Amino acid sequence: MGSQIGVTGLAVMGQNLARNIARHGFPVAVHNRSESRTKHLIERYGDEGDFTPATSLEDFVASLDRPRRIVIMVKAGGPVDAVIDELVPLLDKGDILIDGGNSHFEDTRRREKALAERGLHFLGTGVSGGEEGALNGPSIMPGGPDDAYAPVAEILTTIAAQVDGTPCAAHIGPDGAGHYVKMAHNGIEYADMQLIAEAYDLLTSAAGLSAPEIGQIFRQWNEGDLESFLIETTATVLGHTDAATGRPLVDVILDEAEQKGTGRWTAQSALELGVPVTAITEAVYARALSARKDQRTRASAILPGPSGGSAPDGFVDAVRDALYASKVVAYAQGFEQMRAASDEYDWNVDPGTLATIWRGGCIIRARFLDRIKEAYERSPELPNLLLDDYFRDAVANAQDAWRKVVHTAVDLGVPTPAFSASLAYYDGFRRERGPASLIQGLRDFFGAHTYRRVDREGVFHTLWSEDRREVSAD
Repeated sequence: MGSQIGVTGLAVMGQNLARNIARHGFPVAVHNRSESRTKHLIERYGDEGDFTPATSLEDFVASLDRPRRIVIMVKAGGPVDAVIDELVPLLDKGDILIDGGNSHFEDTRRREKALAERGLHFLGTGVSGGEEGALNGPSIMPGGPDDAYAPVAEILTTIAAQVDGTPCAAHIGPDGAGHYVKMAHNGIEYADMQLIAEAYDLLTSAAGLSAPEIGQIFRQWNEGDLESFLIETTATVLGHTDAATGRPLVDVILDEAEQKGTGRWTAQSALELGVPVTAITEAVYARALSARKDQRTRASAILPGPSGGSAPDGFVDAVRDALYASKVVAYAQGFEQMRAASDEYDWNVDPGTLATIWRGGCIIRARFLDRIKEAYERSPELPNLLLDDYFRDAVANAQDAWRKVVHTAVDLGVPTPAFSASLAYYDGFRRERGPASLIQGLRDFFGAHTYRRVDREGVFHTLWSEDRREVSAD
């Protein structure tokens, strides 16, 4: 008997995933291009389960039961292709490659198709939860053919996080579906973190509270509807003191937010699909603006802001309500995007399943996801979460506070791109008629792009440069 599964790529995520597998009783082969990492894993954690270390890919593949099941945990892009190219000559028909990194879904679609032509299976698998999740139970989102998922289903559902006896792992759909929803998950994560950062900024800049005070507020918020991993983590970070200076750690961290690309990919895909994910996109732009530290430092010395002011009474509670309402919008946009992608690529993704498997293990895990799960149970074809009774009422009850917060932010010159974009989306979404009629009229004037009317069928054009008669575009 050989190992039931193998992991190649033993940086922290790959190492922790291999340990998770071994801890659950599955014999696992491990390999890394740098032999020292394999040696480190065995020396330090070898007693956690049945590991078979390999110093070469040939030995690694030979140690696996058939069909061979191999998890690739290397950096997205070229390194994944390089590992695949090395492995393919060593494999037989029916063997399964599982890419557990943050690969772009179009790369996954390409790889799955190319490997299928060679009789090999490929699963593009989103793994969320960071280093801790990989070790103790992540949320797992495999995408690929059914007959590729079946041989690995027991392992993946066993090592995943468990909520109410339900594993946070499920087969998402064919080819790139798994990596797509992981990408969208990360896009929602971008929005979630930006909204939290804006709430922190408002409580600091407008309400004049200290980091430890705000940390305590987030700790209280985590006991209500906002309960989530990110709110809990925010309270922890804000409450942490820097050992070197004695100041709150957040006050000595450079205010430049980095990114690895998944949020940007989410926004790009949404533009191609025509889905307005304004909260996610503004979160990406906010990170880009934060990276312009030198320019912002110069601008701070020469660009004037408002003359002054203060936060109104009840501002802390208003920020909490605005955060919740904006969060609803961000998730509504993200889930609409995933449904649109599912339709575009014929994936048949079930949004209720996503809400279920994201309740544990992943970065955006939250009480809030139970509400989303329930919404899709009530209406499986729900086109937008804002149309669900619970979320409709939640946003309606919060909107006065939401508007007060955005108004205060504008008056005091505190930037709230995600709060403001979420509110603008809500106001645009709830209007039966908006100003796009004028846009279409302008497009017809300068480009003869035509328009449709509200009072009769057909497509029309006005002869603007002639006698301005309306004619049928047909």
